[in-house]
Amino acid sequence: MSLTAPDGLNSRLPDLTQQFPELAKLSAAVHKAIRDSSIPQNTVTLMQLRAAQLVGSTYHAFRLTDNLRQAGESEERIAALVTWRDAHAFFSDAERVALELVEAVLTPNPSGERVSDDLFARASAHYDAEEMWSLTVAIGHFCLFMPIALIGKPIPGRPPGKNYTN
Repeated sequence: MSLTAPDGLNSRLPDLTQQFPELAKLSAAVHKAIRDSSIPQNTVTLMQLRAAQLVGSTYHAFRLTDNLRQAGESEERIAALVTWRDAHAFFSDAERVALELVEAVLTPNPSGERVSDDLFARASAHYDAEEMWSLTVAIGHFCLFMPIALIGKPIPGRPPGKNYTN
């Protein structure tokens, strides 16, 4: 389901790829590497949607929710993501630790490092070194585009390339 922006809704900045076309190539290469990894794509998308929820990116939340629906993800799991820590029945242990990694990276920890040795060890129990890199790169890929969405404010619900008003 794709939504149309109300009349008069504009992005703050023009399409970034017009100014920096190499970023589109970089993003495509990183996206391909993540997609070709052994991490299930729905796990990656759930992680990125949780990141969008944490940073308040409506643009990413719309796009990633739509991606999950198109991939056949249940409405219950999508809805439960915001309270995943209490929604034990909806997420596997491996998914839960991946979501915990996202929150650790994006949330300050006043009592110590964000990704503790304990969290890393729990994640490593579910994911090998290559998969840990895939999770790390997936978070990094989202973080590259997070400020673009928050500052440039592309129009939620429009497909990539048509979410700017230039």
